[in-house]
Amino acid sequence: MTAERHILVVAHTGRSDSMDAAITVCRQLIADGLTPVLSADEYASMLAEAPDLVPIALLGDSVTIGDLELVIVLGGDGTILRAAEIARGCSAPLLGVNLGHVGFLAESEREDLTETVTRALARDYLVEERMTLSVRIKVDAEVIYETWALNEATVEKASRERMLEVVIEVDGRPLSSFGCDGVVMSTPTGSTAYAFSAGGPVVWPSLEALLLVPLSPHALFARPLVVGPDSALAVEVLDRTQGTGVLWCDGRRTHDLPPGARVVVRRSPVPVRLARLSQGPFTDRLVNKFNLPVSGWRGPIGEEARTS
Repeated sequence: MTAERHILVVAHTGRSDSMDAAITVCRQLIADGLTPVLSADEYASMLAEAPDLVPIALLGDSVTIGDLELVIVLGGDGTILRAAEIARGCSAPLLGVNLGHVGFLAESEREDLTETVTRALARDYLVEERMTLSVRIKVDAEVIYETWALNEATVEKASRERMLEVVIEVDGRPLSSFGCDGVVMSTPTGSTAYAFSAGGPVVWPSLEALLLVPLSPHALFARPLVVGPDSALAVEVLDRTQGTGVLWCDGRRTHDLPPGARVVVRRSPVPVRLARLSQGPFTDRLVNKFNLPVSGWRGPIGEEARTS
């Protein structure tokens, strides 16, 4: 007897094109004999849009995250980050279909939706692991909050008119203190997100590293830093800060930071797994997603490209 297969469908419920795509995917899964799995948000929205859509299963009811084979994500990078949060801790990879703008984490586009689902059903994809961050807030010696991030953990000022006074630390040693709007601590995956817009370097995802990028620092030495994957980064909100700071992880999970709070970031032992339909170079992804100008290039071709 063939074991039942469980594929979770995650969509941006606030967008009609995303909901339409989700209904299309569910119908294709049902036609192939599978029961699509939906989280509580998608479950209610989907039944409201397509009450004849049966059978579908509710995640956490008859199906747990440990039962999932794959997560098909329909939307932009924000939807993929939400899907990573839903599936955190399970081995199911995320297969993103971009319905947003850049969609850097997505693997295919809206026009390839049917072919993408067909390949998912055939298990015709590769799995790539991306490192994530373990994030802790400490006040004195007490850990008051723990979470994780795929892209970045950001310490920011809570009040627009107030500057945040911080000291940054690497591997338990202080490096510099300054006033700023905030500090981004990022993975290589996040190097093309918030850290990129703040002037940080683009780091190829095959490299395991941690990035630290200050936001609008008032300092002579406040350059972006790249450290090894076994290092620990920390940002301490100094007591002289007027007001409070706030921690944001992937723009989704947040916690207030009183003066004296320390945010400590390390590599998490739990990666996020992404399903890939091709093994194209990351350089090509950068060019395509950011529409970078490369006209006039006359570089190596074919075998020469692999040996140059």
